[in-house]
Order: sequence, then structure tokens, then C-alpha cells
Amino acid sequence: MQSLTRQQWLLLVVLTLIWGLNWPVMKLGVTGFPPLTFRTLCMALGLPFLALLLYLKKIPFRVPRGEWRELAWLSFYNMLVWHVTIIIALQDLSSGRAAILGYTMPIFSALLGVWLFQSALSARAWMGVAAAALGVFLLLWHEFTHLSGKPLGVLLALLAAVAWAYGTQLMRRTRMTVPTLTIAFWMVTFTLVFMALFALAFETSRWKMPSTPQMGAILYNAFGVFVFSQAAWLSLARHLPPVASTLSVMFIPILGVFSGAWWLQEKLHWQDWAAVALIVVAIASVLWPTRTAEGKA
Repeated sequence: MQSLTRQQWLLLVVLTLIWGLNWPVMKLGVTGFPPLTFRTLCMALGLPFLALLLYLKKIPFRVPRGEWRELAWLSFYNMLVWHVTIIIALQDLSSGRAAILGYTMPIFSALLGVWLFQSALSARAWMGVAAAALGVFLLLWHEFTHLSGKPLGVLLALLAAVAWAYGTQLMRRTRMTVPTLTIAFWMVTFTLVFMALFALAFETSRWKMPSTPQMGAILYNAFGVFVFSQAAWLSLARHLPPVASTLSVMFIPILGVFSGAWWLQEKLHWQDWAAVALIVVAIASVLWPTRTAEGKA
């Protein structure tokens, strides 16, 4: 298992905080506000600053003609499907449970790596997948009856997780020659165009001025998620082994659950606490250094 540099550790910590706290923030943002429009506004505000970042760092915007098709597929699975499905699902689910369902992604990513890409997982990596799966099951324990009444939200959240998992595997294997920030810029641009079209087609009758909490959620997502976190995640997904780059951020739904409980008064049970320990085990199983090289994960 590849060791993490100090910079990668720092990125993981900051990414975990921003994405973990974003679940109750997003729930506030889409409560009483059209979800596709919410996402469109977040991207539209964040994209110019992402472009400014490329300009200041003298990173080229140009993508070779032969790489546009791959960029489109990366954008579709990593961004478009995820952002459309998870933001709609969030309207029907609590912020914590949406985070849990969305972050079944690492489990799907590990399994897709084995089934589709013939990746070899070490015994310790399999232990991490099993621990994460059990943690997700425990977190959903008290939600089965409730979720059965919200089948569309559940299915959309799981679809988002599978698409993101597949996109992460593709990102790990990309042969694109352009910098990661260039990929991030064009992925957000691609997704913004389609999100705007979807919002225009389905939500114009619900358009209104966002309230102060909704505007705060839009700004948090624009700068925290689409300017910083998207670029940070793509960098990690591109340069770390898939299991490390995915299970390493499994603490995000934990933050989503407990910040939602504190902020939105979503009730916690013993399963939530047990899942914390299991997901910490999952993280340690793929990130804890070993004395000898293990199989690729």
C-alpha cells in the first residue's frame, strides 16, 4: 500500500472536514429550494474562481483534441450523474443517511476494481471493505423502515455512489496528459452546462430568490466544494491506489451523520457509534504503513 505524503494527508483532512460538514449545509440549501437550481448556482459561482486559479498558477486550459472524449466520460461518471442524483435524493433523506448511502462508493469502487479491472486486493484491504460495509449497514439499521417509504431517494443515492465509484476507477486509469486542475475545470464546466439545462427544463416554476441560509449554503459549495475540494479529490483519485483514495475519506459520512445530529437534530442510535469504530478500522486498514510491500489495492 502506497504511503501518503504530508501534503496528501493535509488534503485528506481538509477534504474530510469540508465534505463532511457539507451534508447538513446542502440539506439546508435544498429545503424549500429547487435542488438542480441550487447545484447550478454553486457551480456557476465557483467556476470563475477555479479558472482564476488555473490562470494564476499558469496551468493551461487547452485539452488535446484526442482527449476530449475521455474527459466527457470522466465528467459524466465523476460529476454529472453524482451531482444530479444525490442532490435530488437529499430532498427525501436526512443529511446523515444521504451521506451514508452516497459514501457506499468506496465499497462499490473496490468491488468494481476487482470485477472490471482485475485489481488485486490484499487481505487487509478486503478487511477494510468488509468493515466499511458493516459500518454502513449499522448506520442504516434504524432507517430500513423509513427508507422503504422513500424508494426513489434511496435508489438515486445508490446510483450516485455506483457512478462515482466507476468514475474514480476511470480517473485512476486515465491517460490524459493535461494537469489535474485542467481536468477539474472542464469537468465542472461540462456538468454546469447540463445542470443548467436540467434546471431550466424542470424547475423554472419553482425559481425564487434564495434565503440567507440557502445563499450561505450556495457560497459554501461554490468555494469549498467546487473550487477546492473537487480539485483536491481528483488529485488524490488520480495519484493514489483506488482503495486508499476512497476508503481514506470514509470518515466523511461520519461527520455528515454527527454534524446533522448536532445541527439538524437528527436522532442517533448505538449503531451510529459502532459504525464510527468500524469505519476507523477501514481507514486504518488501507492507510497504515507496512514494513513490506503489499499487493496493489
